[in-house]
Amino acid sequence: MNVAIVTVGDELLAGDTENTNASWLGRQLAERGATVERVLTVPDDPAVIADAVGRYSDAFDAVIVTGGLGRTPDDVTIESVARAFGRDLVESDLARADIDRTLEGIEEEYPDLDVDAEAEAEIPVGARALINHAGLSPGCVVENVYVLPGIPSEMKRMFEEIGGEFGGDAGSRLLYTEEPEANLIERLDAVRERFDVSVGCYPDREAGHNRLKLSGSDEEALTEAETWLAERVALLKE
Repeated sequence: MNVAIVTVGDELLAGDTENTNASWLGRQLAERGATVERVLTVPDDPAVIADAVGRYSDAFDAVIVTGGLGRTPDDVTIESVARAFGRDLVESDLARADIDRTLEGIEEEYPDLDVDAEAEAEIPVGARALINHAGLSPGCVVENVYVLPGIPSEMKRMFEEIGGEFGGDAGSRLLYTEEPEANLIERLDAVRERFDVSVGCYPDREAGHNRLKLSGSDEEALTEAETWLAERVALLKE
């Protein structure tokens, strides 16, 4: 299963907010065997969001979009995803019921809170609503596009609900060595060619070692590649 991640927000592009959602989602998807083939950050611009979602929906098995939910002026993701599929927005009964329950539960704490519950509950026609158990604004699934909140705690909680829908046969192996990266080139080229696996070398200057990552969809080939490389590289324990 190949997946694209689209993170939305001017604040991400400006560096005002660290884009932790993309890295967290990448790890979660990799653990499930899916392959993340694109990570894209776009501004709060409906045309740009709709274009990216439309292209990626055609090109990948699934697309995860995070950020820009709600109904503040810069929250344009839901309407942009609807635009990508040529759909109108409609109030979701499921989302509306959950929003009403949430507002009722916080009424005493926030007595002056002014929320347009009907607008908040709108998702594209035909979409599946995703309840926001950690916040207010619902997410949704439109065809193969999953729309999640940008607030990390809300995004993670919502992903828990749909994480089982992502999978694949991609696997990996990690090895660690203090050998210099330049000295490893021939052996890394050899293991890639010999076992048809992807190979990455990632220096960690603070820890003083290199992390070697073998990736592929054939578990037997990965195991053989790991054994072959372990016999030829001075390894550290993880």
